[in-house]
Amino acid sequence: MEASVKLGRIRGIPIGLHWSWFLVFVLVTSSLAGGYFVAEYPDLSRTAYWILGAITSLLFFGSVLAHEFGHALVALRDRVPVRSINLFFFGGVAQIEQEPRSAASELRIAIAGPLVSLSLAGLFGLLYWLDQGVSYLAAPSLWLARINLGLALFNLIPGFPLDGGRIFRALVWAWTKNFGRATRIAAAAGQVIAYGFIAYGVFTALTGNVINGLWLAFIGWFLQNAASSVLSQARMEHLLGETPVARVMSQDYGRISSTASLDELVEDWLRRGGASAYFVIDGNRLVGMVSAGEVSAVPRSDWMFTRVAQIMTPAWRLLVVQPENDLLAALRSMERAGVTMVPVVSGEMLAGALSREQALRYLRLHPQAGI
Repeated sequence: MEASVKLGRIRGIPIGLHWSWFLVFVLVTSSLAGGYFVAEYPDLSRTAYWILGAITSLLFFGSVLAHEFGHALVALRDRVPVRSINLFFFGGVAQIEQEPRSAASELRIAIAGPLVSLSLAGLFGLLYWLDQGVSYLAAPSLWLARINLGLALFNLIPGFPLDGGRIFRALVWAWTKNFGRATRIAAAAGQVIAYGFIAYGVFTALTGNVINGLWLAFIGWFLQNAASSVLSQARMEHLLGETPVARVMSQDYGRISSTASLDELVEDWLRRGGASAYFVIDGNRLVGMVSAGEVSAVPRSDWMFTRVAQIMTPAWRLLVVQPENDLLAALRSMERAGVTMVPVVSGEMLAGALSREQALRYLRLHPQAGI
C-alpha cells in the first residue's frame, strides 16, 4: 500500500495516505453524521453532525496512526528499520524493512500497537466520563473509546499478519527456536482464521444480513491474501539470506581501464550493445564507475583527449558488496541507495557485478526453495 499523498515525517519516518483512505474518510464521516450521532444525540443541528463527523473521522485516523507509530517506535528502538507508515482502506500499516532479530523483539513490536489503542480507548473513555453532559464533546469521545477498543481487540486476533498473529509467531518462535517453522505455523493459523471469517460471512449473508456478511467475507479474503503474501515473502527472504552474492553475481559486465579515452569507451560501449554503466579498473583494482550521463556531459570534440579517470565517480563514493555477503543484505543496501547494479569487490579487486535483475532471475529459477 504505497502512499498517494505524502504528509511529512515523524521521527524520520515518512507518513502518507493511500488513495483509498479518502474513500473511507467519506464513508466514516457520513456514517457518523447521518446515523450514529443522529441516533445517540438527536438534539444537535445538521451542521453540527457533519462537523463532528469530520473531526471524529480525523481523530479516528489519528488513533490508527498512533497505533502504527507504536509499532514503529519499538522497532526503531530494537534497531529494526522502518520504511514508512501509510494509512489506507483497512486502517494503516507500518512498513518495517526487515524481520526482527529475535522472538522477544517480534513480541515487543507486535504488542506495542494494541497497547497504544487500549491506552487511547481508556483516554477517550475518561474524557466521555468527564464531559458526558456536553453533547458536542461526549459524542466523539464515546465513539472513539469504542472504536479504539475494537481496533485493539480485532488486531489481537491470532490471524497472521494481524498483531495477534505476530504475537503468536513470536511465542512459537521462542518455543521452537526456528523462525521459519514459526512463520509457517503462524501463517497457517492465519489462513484458517481467514477462511473462518469468509465462511461466517457467507452464512451471515445467506441468513439475511447481506451487508455485514459480505463485509466479513471481504475481511477474511483480505486476511487470507495477506497471510499468503507474508509467507511467500518470508520464503523469498530466507532463500536470499542463505545465498551468497558470489553465487549470483555476473562476470559479464562492462569494464574499462582508467587510462582509456572516452572515444575508446564509447566504441567499446557500442560494440557491447550499451551497458548501463562501466566499472573503471586499474589492473583489476576497482577505481570507479562511469555512466553514459557523465560521458555525454563532455563535448564530443574532447572525447579523444579526455581520460575515463577524469570524469568517473571514484570507488570510495560507490556502494560495493563482497562475494561472501548474503544476497538479501546486498539487495536491501541497493534499495536504500537507489541503485540497480553494484560492483562486487574482494579486497580492492573487482570480482563481479550484481544487479536486481540477476536476483530476480535467481528467484524464478528456485520457486520452491525457502523456509
